[in-house]
Amino acid sequence: SFKDERNFVTTFASGDAKDVVTLNVSGVSMVTKRSTLQVVKDSVLAHQFDDTKWKQGCDTPRVKEWSPDEVNVWIHKIPGIPNDVVDIFKENEITGYELLALKREGLAMIGITRPGTVCVLVDEIKKLEKESLDFVTLIEHSPYCFGKILDHLRLKQLHSQGLAEEPASPTVCESQMSRFEKVVKYYFPGDIAKSILG
Repeated sequence: SFKDERNFVTTFASGDAKDVVTLNVSGVSMVTKRSTLQVVKDSVLAHQFDDTKWKQGCDTPRVKEWSPDEVNVWIHKIPGIPNDVVDIFKENEITGYELLALKREGLAMIGITRPGTVCVLVDEIKKLEKESLDFVTLIEHSPYCFGKILDHLRLKQLHSQGLAEEPASPTVCESQMSRFEKVVKYYFPGDIAKSILG
């Protein structure tokens, strides 16, 4: 029904953007919510992403979440930026999200045209973008196997919210089964591995 679908979409789309986790799984980027990684209590993943460990080093807002005031603090720290440019940023109430989108054309649109200043700002924005990428957690396991686990955890989470049936164990190709079992047993030691392997 429409009501069920609306509840599904609302539940799936809701949540705090700060709880979105970017994982680098042996070179493959995967994005999920912390709550998904914590579905199986007492698992290594649940402990790795619990509040006590997650908040460490993540207390400062990401650049894309900066307010205009935080952008102004940043621009004041750049050596050699003229006061009129600082005023332009302040007048336009540039947010962190907007800052990361600014390129040469965007700077010209808000009235910053002096070539040296434009070059400095573009370089500083690039540095900021590189330094402030979403926190990425490295997972040194097979992307295929970890992806299967992550998909299963997503289905378990939807099931816990009454939005899906209890998921069956993941279907894994025969050539990856041994590796998959090892990865599962690493993240879900002891009897909790049965929650994934069946």
